[in-house]
Amino acid sequence: MSYHSCPEEGAIRINVGGFRRRLLSDRLSRFPETRLARLLRCGCRESELELCDDYDESEREFYFDRNPALFPYVLHFYNTGRLHVMDELCIFSFSQEMEYWGIDALFLDACCSAAYHCRRMEPAGERSEQHSTASSVEQMLELYSAAGRFETQPLGRLRRRVWLTLDHPAYSACSRLLSALSVLVLLASIACMCLNSMSEFALRDAAGRLHEDPRFETVERLGIGWFTLELLARLAAAPDLRRCLLQPLTLIDLLSVLPFYLALLLQLAESCPLLNLGRAAQVLRLMRVLRVLQLVRHSTGLRSLGATLAHSLQEVGLLLLYLAVGVCFFSVMAYTVEQEGSEGLGSVPASWWWATVSMTTVGYGDVVPASALGKLTAAACILAGILMVVLPITLIFNKFSLFYKRQQRLELLVRRCPLDAGLKVAPALRLTDYYTHKMKSLMASLTNMSRSEHSDHSLELTLH
Repeated sequence: MSYHSCPEEGAIRINVGGFRRRLLSDRLSRFPETRLARLLRCGCRESELELCDDYDESEREFYFDRNPALFPYVLHFYNTGRLHVMDELCIFSFSQEMEYWGIDALFLDACCSAAYHCRRMEPAGERSEQHSTASSVEQMLELYSAAGRFETQPLGRLRRRVWLTLDHPAYSACSRLLSALSVLVLLASIACMCLNSMSEFALRDAAGRLHEDPRFETVERLGIGWFTLELLARLAAAPDLRRCLLQPLTLIDLLSVLPFYLALLLQLAESCPLLNLGRAAQVLRLMRVLRVLQLVRHSTGLRSLGATLAHSLQEVGLLLLYLAVGVCFFSVMAYTVEQEGSEGLGSVPASWWWATVSMTTVGYGDVVPASALGKLTAAACILAGILMVVLPITLIFNKFSLFYKRQQRLELLVRRCPLDAGLKVAPALRLTDYYTHKMKSLMASLTNMSRSEHSDHSLELTLH
C-alpha cells in the first residue's frame, strides 16, 4: 500500500480534474494492472508522481489532470468489473482515456463490445470519414446558415419559403403535399415509358406499321413540363446558385429533362441529309430512365443509401478485391478438373463467367461442372463467395443504419425549427442546451448502471 494512503481507512483520495472521490483499496486491488492499483503498491513519492500529476500533502490527495466527464466510467468499472461506453462519446477519446487508466478493452460488457470495436475499425483522419461522422446538429447548423443568406437577397423571405418547400419535404404540410405530387408525376411518367415499349399498346397505321400512342407522348410532355418548372423554381430560389448547380440532386434533375430537349433538337436537325442521328435519338430515349433517380430527393432511405455508398468506397473496393481473387482462383480450379468434361469450362477466361456467377450465388445454370470433383469445386466456390460477400457487407450495413438514423433526426429538426423566420445566425443557446442534455443523460445512465449492480450502502462507501 502507498505510504500516502490511509491504512486505517483502507482508502485513498483522488482528484480527477476537480472530480474528488475516496476509493477503497480492496476494490482497486482486484485489478492490479490498472493505474490506481499500481499507485497503491508504490513505496516512494517519485514512483507515485510517475503515475499521477501531483500530490496534496495537506489533503493527502492524488491529483490527475484528466477529463472528469469520463472518470465515472472508471468508477463504474471498479464497482462492477465491467466496462460500458455510451453512443454519445467520441470512441477514440474514450479509448485513450481507458488506456491511460490501464483498463483493457477486454473488460467491455457484451452489450457494448460489438459497437465499440465496429466504431474503432472506422478509419479516422480521412476527409470522407470526417464528413460521414458529421452529426445531425452540424447539418442543422448548415441549414440555418443557408436560410440566413436570404436576409440580404432580393425577395429573401419568399425565396426562402419556396426553397424550404421544394428541397425539404419534412418542412411543412405543403412541402409534403408537393413532394407526394412530384412522386406521382414521376411514377406516371415511368409507367408510360414502360408501356410505350410494349407492342400491345402501339397503334397501327393503314400500312400495318406500328406507331406510338399519342396519349403516352402527351403524358411525357406534361411530366417534362412539371420537372422543368420544378427545376427552374429550385434554381431561382437557391441561396447559392453555384453551389446548387454542383449538388448531385440538381445534376440528377438536369439529366432527367435534358434528353427530352436534346431529342427535340435532333428532330429539328433531321432535315439535314448529311447527319445520321438515328442512333443518337435512340440513346437519348434510353436516357429517360435516369429520371428514376429523382426518387432520391423524396426518399429518406435512398438518400441514406447514396450517402452510404459515397462513404464506403474502401469497403466496396475490398468486396471487389475479394471477388476478383476468388474468381481467379476457382476459375483455374474449374478449368483444371473440367477442361474435357464441360464445354463452358474449356478455358480459364471462359471459366471466369462461371466463377463470377457462382461466387455471387446467382447461379444461371448455363454452365455447370459434370464430374464429381468439379461439383466439389463448385460447392467450395459458392461457400467462399458467401463468406467473402458477407464480411464487407456488415460494415456497409452499419454505415447505412447510421446515415438513416441521422437523416431521420435531421428531418425531425427541420419540422420543429422555425426556419422561415428572420435568421442571420444559428442559435448557439440551443446547441448548448443540446449538449447539456446529453451530458445529463450520460451521468444518469451511469448512475442507474451502478445502482443495478450494488446497494446504496456500498456505493456510498466507495464514492464518498
